[in-house]
Amino acid sequence: MKENILVINPGSTSTKIALFNLEAEEIASESINHTAEEISQFHSIIDQAPERKKIVLEVLKKHNIDLSSFKAVIGRGGILKPLEAGTYTINDKLIEDLKNSPREHASNLGGIIAREIAEEIDVPAYIADPVSVDEFTDIARISGIKGIERESLLHTLNIRANAFRYAKEQGKKLEELNLIVAHLGGGISIAPIKKGKIVDVNNANDGGPFSPERTGSLPNKALIHLCYSGKYSEKELIKLITHQGGLVSHLGTNDVREVVKKMEQGDNYAKLVFEAMCYQIAKEIGAMATVLKGKIEAIVLTGGIAHNKILVKKIKDRVGWIAPLVVYPGEEEMKALAQAVIRVVNEVEKTKTYS
Repeated sequence: MKENILVINPGSTSTKIALFNLEAEEIASESINHTAEEISQFHSIIDQAPERKKIVLEVLKKHNIDLSSFKAVIGRGGILKPLEAGTYTINDKLIEDLKNSPREHASNLGGIIAREIAEEIDVPAYIADPVSVDEFTDIARISGIKGIERESLLHTLNIRANAFRYAKEQGKKLEELNLIVAHLGGGISIAPIKKGKIVDVNNANDGGPFSPERTGSLPNKALIHLCYSGKYSEKELIKLITHQGGLVSHLGTNDVREVVKKMEQGDNYAKLVFEAMCYQIAKEIGAMATVLKGKIEAIVLTGGIAHNKILVKKIKDRVGWIAPLVVYPGEEEMKALAQAVIRVVNEVEKTKTYS
């Protein structure tokens, strides 16, 4: 009986594999780490696909998992062209775009491996809610320079999984609700969801609040001066903005627990920076409340640093008057992918066609 879902989530240095039943309960899982030496043997990320597929099959064999028990296979969505949120059947066009994506990323392997395995056992293959989901209204795209548009780039998978979770707990459909969902992790995405659509978001890589690793929005003139200072190459500046900013830049760590420890030891600068991050998160939530004209059922906080009760309280103190605050800490990508398939099976959502 086909009652299981295979989930494949390739990362830059690991391949995560999990098996779920149709109740979204995990049956088995394993994360295989890849050394720098192993990765360096391949000319490109896409060239890793056969080896990563082999690893997935070896893990399934090790756990004595019968391939005939799969109802579907889903891979983590890669960096594709802008598209609507949802679950997509993997077709030839999607595979072509994953293989030729202008941005190389290990997640591009997810759909490729999922489809190959699914074809061998004659079941559907899907991806769901990639980072390139774009449901912006026209007004949300306009920037202050003609020809430069605001870009939708966000932690779609976790944001939608927790939006659906809230809707289910309220006994409602997501399409009936207006929510603000804030993913708080190494990067931060704060998204207003209007009747099921993500109509705006700060670009998680270069806008909004600063985060444990990212600079967020910066003063333009100062950034331009930095670009022409001769201190950095273009590549180094992008790395600074996306991986060496935020808490890393100020305090030398991306671990909020370490920052709290510094605060408890009397480090006033750590306290100031932590307060500033909470302040900027709250300010962005407030800005997104205007997108929904204040008609908001709930503000949902999720992601790894939502585990921190001090951070949650500081945000709540500033935004609690806008709408009730709900906290779903952590990020369960594997479960979120399985739930995307389950929504299709249960006809909560229809599959979409990539074109």
